[in-house]
Amino acid sequence: MNGAESLVRTLVASGVDVCFTNPGTSEMHFVAALDRVDGMRCVLGLFEGVVTGMADGYGRMADKPASTLLHLGPGLGNGIANLHNAKKGFTPIVNIVGEHATYHIKYDAPLTSDIEGIARPVSGWVKTSTDAKDVAGDGAAAVAASMGPPGQIATLILPANTAWDESNGPAAPVAPTPLPGPDADAVREAAKALKAGGKALLHMTGRSLRADTLEIAGRIAAKTGCRLSCQTSNGRWQRGAGRVSIERIQYPVDIALKQLASVEQLVLLGTKAPVAFFAYPNKPSLLTPEGCAVHTLAEIGDDHLAVLTALCDELDAWNAKPVLQQAERPELATGALTPEAVAAALGRLMPENAIIADESVTSGRGFMPYTAGSAPHDWLSLTGGAIGLGLPYATGAAIACPDRKVICTEGDGSGMYTLQALWTQAREGCDVVNIIFANRSYAILRHELTNVGAQNPGRKAIDMLTLDRPELDWVALAKGMGVAGVRVDTAEAFNDALARAIAEPGPHLIEAWMA
Repeated sequence: MNGAESLVRTLVASGVDVCFTNPGTSEMHFVAALDRVDGMRCVLGLFEGVVTGMADGYGRMADKPASTLLHLGPGLGNGIANLHNAKKGFTPIVNIVGEHATYHIKYDAPLTSDIEGIARPVSGWVKTSTDAKDVAGDGAAAVAASMGPPGQIATLILPANTAWDESNGPAAPVAPTPLPGPDADAVREAAKALKAGGKALLHMTGRSLRADTLEIAGRIAAKTGCRLSCQTSNGRWQRGAGRVSIERIQYPVDIALKQLASVEQLVLLGTKAPVAFFAYPNKPSLLTPEGCAVHTLAEIGDDHLAVLTALCDELDAWNAKPVLQQAERPELATGALTPEAVAAALGRLMPENAIIADESVTSGRGFMPYTAGSAPHDWLSLTGGAIGLGLPYATGAAIACPDRKVICTEGDGSGMYTLQALWTQAREGCDVVNIIFANRSYAILRHELTNVGAQNPGRKAIDMLTLDRPELDWVALAKGMGVAGVRVDTAEAFNDALARAIAEPGPHLIEAWMA
């Protein structure tokens, strides 16, 4: 058994059973091993940013890592943006990156690069295997590292000769580091702070946004009168009717400042104090009001369920009744196709247990009120701010959860970064509805031009923010990738198209031509 096969067998034994791939010459022994080993599903992406984005969506929904297979340093580099998003979302991923044979590196062939240097900014664990007999053990360690709290990217670099040389066979799985439990002093401090009632805010992200932990948070809020909130962007948030509803801190700085203006006691569960996405002239970076006391209840890698349980004990809040979101579906809109019309259709028609993969960074800002009372669902957000994630992570989520409908909300500018994901959706039969907001511009940057105080933009500046000459044709692009698409320009047409796409299995695309 060569090193590559020993690695694949180790990955499968460790629970990694999906590999998102875009291989090259140095990875061919790994490719051959994937064919020989049962239990590993292989999913091809036509660009490495699609591969890493799919791994992100898969890991968020499967609660375990997928493997990627990337070609040398340039292949890893092509996938960096969506690895950045995965890092910010604390998604477990195991990257397998091919490398030249150890004895070939000194000749500085054209594809030679500093792979470890490329990997480190987005990886919590990096290692280069040096011998075929070590590869399997390195693979087991990589899986354990990816699953270590709070979830991270582990990058294993595989020189070609360590893949083709003889190994000692597969390695046994390695148990990940357990989640740290609650800190008694932090729990007591948080309990005292939250008794400030409406002037206190419990601010959360990560595992605390699952339905079971939110229910405990709801009991705490009912007992103390505190508010509950989450970050602007979260890896996975379970929302909808029958669940505890919380507010999301908004992206626009002025709105966020108003949300937080009355907070005197801020308790953090897995997150940092809210900050602005960017610096703006004459606006603060920190969004909390002056004099606000900040308390850290737990870090992102702690056991949030255990921490909230301990806090509920400390407050004697188990008999408090959490306020659960009532089922409230908005009426469908008519007339012009606006973001509000799309939001109403999504809130009305979303099926139970849907997964929303959201990258509608401009058009989708107002979606939360329209979908709060929809059927229970999971909401995935652009955690790292690097656009081009929506289509890939919708694809990965569909592969992780083939029995659930995935709805991707995507801007046309962001979608162009990784539209190759549509091809993988068609090839794999993914049950995804892709909603493309045809703004014909980088709409968010048009707003930001004003926000940062840029004065009197001229033709060259506007040209860099406008997607015209020619206008994009998403229906034609989707057809070329094997996905059926339709363009709509009224609310009524959009409502009909979304209902049909939800009712039918497989990938669909709706180009929403915005008013």
